[in-house]
This record gives sequence, C-alpha cells and structure tokens, in this order.
Amino acid sequence: MTAVRTVLVSGASIAGPALAHWLHRYDIRATVVEKAPAPRMGGHAIDVRGAAVDVAERMGVLDSLRASVTETGRVVFVDTRGRPYADIAPTMGAGDDRSLEIVRGDLTRILHEPTVEHTEYLYDDSITALEETPEGVRVSFRRSEPRLFDLVVGADGLHSETRRLTMGPEDDHARYMGALICIGGVPDRLGLDREARLYNEPGRAAGMIRSPRFDGAKGIALLHAPDLNGIDRAPEADQKAFLLERFAGAGWECDRLLEDLTHSPDFYFDSIKQIHLDRWYRGRVVLLGDAAHCPSPMSGQGTTLAMVGAYVLALELSRHERLASALHAYETRMRPYVKANQEIADTGIGFLAPRTRLGLTARNTLLRFGGFLTRLSGLDRRVVRTAEAIDLDARPPADMAEGSDEGR
Repeated sequence: MTAVRTVLVSGASIAGPALAHWLHRYDIRATVVEKAPAPRMGGHAIDVRGAAVDVAERMGVLDSLRASVTETGRVVFVDTRGRPYADIAPTMGAGDDRSLEIVRGDLTRILHEPTVEHTEYLYDDSITALEETPEGVRVSFRRSEPRLFDLVVGADGLHSETRRLTMGPEDDHARYMGALICIGGVPDRLGLDREARLYNEPGRAAGMIRSPRFDGAKGIALLHAPDLNGIDRAPEADQKAFLLERFAGAGWECDRLLEDLTHSPDFYFDSIKQIHLDRWYRGRVVLLGDAAHCPSPMSGQGTTLAMVGAYVLALELSRHERLASALHAYETRMRPYVKANQEIADTGIGFLAPRTRLGLTARNTLLRFGGFLTRLSGLDRRVVRTAEAIDLDARPPADMAEGSDEGR
C-alpha cells in the first residue's frame, strides 16, 4: 500500500484530469491547480493513439472519444494557385480504432467531467513556491493559502512552472527544433468539407482544416526559423507582426489566411521544442506529460504520452510503499516509450515543411505516388509502432524499481 495519500497536480488540460481519475481509483486524494479561470475548451486537433486508446477504454471514456472524432478524412496539397497536386487519405485517425483524432477541448471535457465528483479543482490559481519538509511538500499558491501534500505532480505543459521551480530554467532542458508554429480558429473561406488543405514553400507551410467539431475552420502556419531571438516569448502583437512579415509574398491564400490567424480568438503561437531531462523527479515532485518530455507537435504523440504516463504513474504509486521506488519505476517504464516517440518528430517536420527547394521537390514526388506514400516514407508505420510500444501492466525489473532514498 502506498504511503502517498494526497497529491497536488499542476495543470488541468489532459494529463492532470487523467491522473486525477487514476489516483481516485487507487484511493489517493487529488487536488488540481490550474492557472486558467475554467477548463480550456476549443483548441486544435490532437491524436489519441495506440496504448492511450487502451487507457481511455479502461477509464470508461472510449465511446465518448469515438463519438467526438474530427472526421477529417483527407489532406489535399495545393500549389500557389490552389490547384491540388496530391490528395491522400490518412491511414491513421479516420475510423481507425487505434488512432482517434479529437479536438483538444473535447478531450479535456471528456476527461475532466467525470472527475469533478471526487477531485478538488483550484482554477485561476498557480504554484509560486515548493518547500520540501519531513512531512511532505509545502506548496505556496498565488491565491490560495499554503498547503502540505505528500506529492506534487507537474503536468503543466512545455513551459512548466513546476519544472522551473524544481529542475531549473526551461532553456537548460529544451531542444529547439528550428521552427515556429501558429494555430487558430479562422473563417472557412474555402468551403472545405472534412478535409485539410496544405500549401508549401521552402521553409514555410500554411493550411486550413475543416471538421464538424470546429466552429469554422482551423488555420495553421509553420515556419522554419534557425534563431528564435525571443519571438516565442514576445508580446502577442509582436508575434502577429512577425508572422505577417515572414509570410508576406507567399502564394495561395496565405495573405488572407495569415490575416485571419492574427485575428483569431484562440491565437496560439510557439516554438517547436522538445524537453529532455536526465531525471523526471526530485524528492517529492515529479513531472508528467509535456512538462517531463514534450515530444513537440511534430511527433503527434504528446497526448498519447500524457495519457499513458498518467496511467503508469498512478499504477506505480499504488504498487510501491516507498515513494522513491514508485517514481523510479514510473520513469524506468516510460523512458524507452518516450524516447521512441520523440524520435518521430524530425521526420514529421521534414515531411510537413521541407526546409529547401530540393527537399520540397523530393517530398512532392513521394506525394504524387499517392497510395505508395506510406510504404515510401515509413512515417505512418513508425507512428503506429511507437504508439503501441509499451506494456501498460508490466513491472520493471526488481533491480530497476528501487530508486534512491530521495523522496521517500
């Protein structure tokens, strides 16, 4: 029986509510703190794949996920005049029982709603300090009174404040992948029907996606930028000006699409990064999901890793009397799975937005083979294989599950 009875989870997007579900299953009380004033609805399309589908089934939410898929059935690649030159049907996410594409807000709702009966949520609040004591972690909040918890879990994303407080500055652990991404709701000016359209020039890509689950469409812009120069942390107005400048003169619908993106009510702009840490826990604080090992949007596996990680962490907490042993077992089991899924990202960015004219020509040659694309590129095959590459119920070897005395 675990000695952990109370857990504070920072972050109420996907990993946080998923973990709250499993902690309750093992009679561990969870409190979730979230800086947003309410659950975050809307957002872009994300994927639940492989082992995460099994996790969703064990949670009892798989039918809800299947009822909420985006139904986006094809990707059309267009030239500067909007003429299609390749039309492919994804082999994953369009009716495939092992790969479900769903809007982030829908997934948040599906995971969050069943937990409100047993989980305390502190919205419009955040952690400001963590102090290890013999009794547990004393947590200071921006709004709430300080409290003591047996364990703190940072599930607060790529720019995790929990990680900064515990492991140091983000730049010490981030691998910048040389590109920026922007996503936001835009008017469907093209009259799309359950499809995506993507336009490429060397080093930049722009597209639009339409699903019955969206209000309008989702626009996306992807841009190679070798030097960040702080634009990912700049004021939103500066980011919008940067995008308009970098896409000026691009073909297709780019001028209008980028203008729409800069007026989007859910404008999202960020650098494409991965997080690589030597260790995911320190004392009584552990990281989960993107906070621990963000694979970047180019892998398409962040949601899957978050859901699987939440399941494994809670399971190991229930199996071990010593906290250090549980956290070590969680990391030991998840490390190979995370590594395999992070390695997909470079292939993904190279396919979606080739940096050079030669690379774009080579990619388009593959696209024109249509049905042979999967066999030629191998990307789909790698994604499927890595999404499945974990045994949810396996135990780590006995000599790997002890952990240090830190965080007893």
